Amino acid sequence: MHLLASQIAAATGGTLHGPDVQVDSAGIDSRALRAGQLFVPIVAERDGHDFIPAAVAAGASAYLTDRAPDLALPATAIQVDDTFTALAALGREARRRLPDRVVGVTGSVGKTSTKDLLAGVLETTYRTAASEKSFNNELGLPLTLLGAPDDTEAVVLEMGARGVGHIALLCEIASPTVGVLTRVEGVHLEMFGSLDDVARAKGELVESLPADGLAILNADHEIVAAMDARTQARVLTYGLAPGADVRAENIVLDDQLRPRFDLITPWGAAAVALGARGEHQVPNALAAAAAGGGLGVPVDAIAAGLAGARLSGLRMELATTGAGVVVINDAYNANPTSMAAALGSLARLDARRRFAVLGTMAELGDDGPAAHREVAALAHDLGVAVIAVDEPAYGDGVTHVADVDAAVAALGDLTEGDAVLVKGSRVAALERVAQALG
Repeated sequence: MHLLASQIAAATGGTLHGPDVQVDSAGIDSRALRAGQLFVPIVAERDGHDFIPAAVAAGASAYLTDRAPDLALPATAIQVDDTFTALAALGREARRRLPDRVVGVTGSVGKTSTKDLLAGVLETTYRTAASEKSFNNELGLPLTLLGAPDDTEAVVLEMGARGVGHIALLCEIASPTVGVLTRVEGVHLEMFGSLDDVARAKGELVESLPADGLAILNADHEIVAAMDARTQARVLTYGLAPGADVRAENIVLDDQLRPRFDLITPWGAAAVALGARGEHQVPNALAAAAAGGGLGVPVDAIAAGLAGARLSGLRMELATTGAGVVVINDAYNANPTSMAAALGSLARLDARRRFAVLGTMAELGDDGPAAHREVAALAHDLGVAVIAVDEPAYGDGVTHVADVDAAVAALGDLTEGDAVLVKGSRVAALERVAQALG
């Protein structure tokens, strides 16, 4: 989105120092900045103001600062009271310039995949912008809004939370007209405290919707389905239940774990060949179909969008090594629900031997030890041999190793007919195992 420095100053209550240049979007990382962007220095573990010279050298047209600007730098400065608050204000200004097809997506699991699938659906009909990777917090969301091209017709925003009130803040910035809820699970309990608090936080999305908005709720998940009482917006449900407004029938998986199903909607039916892998992606696809259909995307276009959506990396990526070993790289993140889904997908593969290299499931609080043991028990029941990397909570009956190199060594000589799942929370960075297996 193009903005003049004077418009940025007006939106943030800042003071302009230098020429009234135009900027194209914004960034907070001087290493990733593109020429012509606005640099927003954030004060966190490191003070972003220290990197203003590097940002200008990288081509920033202008920068925010809450200190006296360095007028010797060849870039316009906008002096504000607080750069974090100013970024939120710029997000509101960007939203004001966008049309009323803004979709917020949240949930304990599945929100990134749902966001990706919905972007694919909307792109068949509208010029669409969507959150990159998992840009789902109070920094990433305004950056996504500012990064939307001027001719954008629809926006998909992933919304995460670390506690009650966070999604309400994101909604205050983004003013979504459509809200999609996937599931509410006992993940991140270390931050939330209880499942009730998770539900309260996630439901802030549907509470924020206008009366002429649209809430997309999971009919198969009781906690989410009950949120119809928390919104004034129109409600569409999705799921496998016969009563869902948007549902899937005749689900099958191909040999690459890609689901095929008949999509049933209020706007007609279509055959879907989903690009995402794993049967657990079907509800995410139905959520995307419901939101897309609610925004006027024809059902045939919905099916095409679900087939061709570009998915974020490290999520059920399937590759075959030169030795014929199938590797499922699902290493972006992990919680009990996604672990169970990934292990179930591994069990569906036609394989001689099945291994799972598993890292920690972080932020589960007091439920963590029991959750890890339950995952190990499920793997045993499915005939999957577990190699646990630096996580003793998986308990007895699994192979425990200290690091990635030891995990690769523990797998031994893999041959054609073997299959390996790699999964853990982001802190484990277990994609290195998949990379080592080639």
